[in-house]
Amino acid sequence: MTLYAIADIHGHAAMLEKALARIEADGATDRDEVIFLGDYIDRGPHSDAVLERLEQGRAEGRNWSFLMGNHDRMMLNYLTDGTVSDPAVRAGIPWTHDRFGGACLRAYGVKPDAGLPPEELHRAFSAAVPQAHYDFLAALVYALEREELLFVHAGIRPGVSLAGQSQNDLVWIRGDFLDHPGPHPWLVVHGHTALPAPRHFGAHVDLDGGAGMGRELFPAAFEGTECFLLTKDGRRRLAPAPLAPGEPRPWA
Repeated sequence: MTLYAIADIHGHAAMLEKALARIEADGATDRDEVIFLGDYIDRGPHSDAVLERLEQGRAEGRNWSFLMGNHDRMMLNYLTDGTVSDPAVRAGIPWTHDRFGGACLRAYGVKPDAGLPPEELHRAFSAAVPQAHYDFLAALVYALEREELLFVHAGIRPGVSLAGQSQNDLVWIRGDFLDHPGPHPWLVVHGHTALPAPRHFGAHVDLDGGAGMGRELFPAAFEGTECFLLTKDGRRRLAPAPLAPGEPRPWA
């Protein structure tokens, strides 16, 4: 069985369709699983269409699995009780800000800069989001273990068992995970930290090539621990390329 993974889509519905087409062209069958690594919304113009497409696939019984991303959790929290902030956002920027959910609100026809009082903005957005989209977000999981692979949105706390991982780390962690030389009990497959292009660091594979910033969305195929990017020309093996001594951290 082949495992496919798609990292941060960030509201780019056309990129999602292209990624799904590449998986189909790769010869995927119903036995093969597609794992989405979270951050389906924000930044791009069509958060609503992305959630609709993914929920449609789930309703059709496709072998698709969905992880929680930090952006998805902020949207869920906002819909649930109007929470606009997350302690992990050190600058204190609310989710309704353009840096986070502004594009998502607009995708649902709600203008975050229209001067509405916070309560009215929350009511307007809650009314605009279909119940199926809320249910989709509420059903997201934080980690998926598949034999030698662990799929998460952001990463893991090194040295901590999977059962002991905090949800905050699974959707937010960067430095302590990315700077850890490894190895981990699994090859960790994640997104969250946008790079110029996906990279296999040896102990972990970062598939976020910056689609949220307008770069290409690359789906990946895993055969065991071998990783292949699906390009317009077919599979391209993503060979391990650990950081060299003194090499600048691409996430710094």
